[in-house]
Amino acid sequence: MRNLIALLVLMLSALSQASPLPTVPAAKTANASAATLLSVTWAGERTVAVGDHGVVLLSDDRGQHFRQATSVPVSTPLTGVSFVDARQGWAVGHWGAILVTRDGGENWQVQRLSSAEDRPLFAVHFFNPTQGVAVGLWSLVLTTDDGGKTWIEQKIDAPPGASRADLNLMGLFADGAGHLYATAERGQLLRSDDQGKHWRYLDTGYSGTLWTGAVLGDGSLLVGGQRGTLLHSSADGSNWQRVPLQSKSSVTAIDVSGRAVIAVGLDGLMVRSDDGGSSFHEQPSSDGVSLTAILLNGDTSPILFSRRGVVPQR
Repeated sequence: MRNLIALLVLMLSALSQASPLPTVPAAKTANASAATLLSVTWAGERTVAVGDHGVVLLSDDRGQHFRQATSVPVSTPLTGVSFVDARQGWAVGHWGAILVTRDGGENWQVQRLSSAEDRPLFAVHFFNPTQGVAVGLWSLVLTTDDGGKTWIEQKIDAPPGASRADLNLMGLFADGAGHLYATAERGQLLRSDDQGKHWRYLDTGYSGTLWTGAVLGDGSLLVGGQRGTLLHSSADGSNWQRVPLQSKSSVTAIDVSGRAVIAVGLDGLMVRSDDGGSSFHEQPSSDGVSLTAILLNGDTSPILFSRRGVVPQR
């Protein structure tokens, strides 16, 4: 339960911590790299990480050094980020915020903000410069076909055995064929084959929350969640098998580069495969800091992020 509470603090607690004035711009601070960071991606060769207090960090030397973005129009938590090229990207967060950048993350503008209720968005994925999907609290799914100028809320069916669709949708990942997956509560993984308009449920056989996932090189699926849960399945989302871990710390992020696969989590959890996911070995961090995001360099060395900010590279 301690791991669950810790991760809820990282990704859900801003319901109570979110600013009542969400349009206050993020402050420029000398210690921005120490903010809790929740999502990271590549913008071309640039590393872009987002997190608490509207912090956006940029690195042009593959994670060796970071600087804060020039302008971010909100100071509430940002929980997801997606880029389609070196310049154009989107970030999402609390108060249903969706931000866009067209200069590689230096400056951001608001595309969507809900001041009526704080219904956070937890993840965003863009397939191309026009088609994107954002997901969040209580089965909130938003789609756009015009680069975010307009966002449409999509109604989804209730999960099996439930009367309504109220699962929190925690993460998004896609394969090269355009299939999009959303990790969710109650061991559910949702799949869309039409850019987020319609979804079907894939039951993993697990009953806890799934926080993150990735498609491996052979097309198979890997998802991670509470209590050291790491599950591997065939490409069609059937035949789920648990990857045995000694740790019971929650898995928070997964990244894949070629045959290298790394999953990270709370209490310094780090699990690595160098054979495309056929086998894994644990190599936890020595300081036990809770890891929240990861990005693999071309040499498969990890750029790590935590609730204490950027993790210095070894």
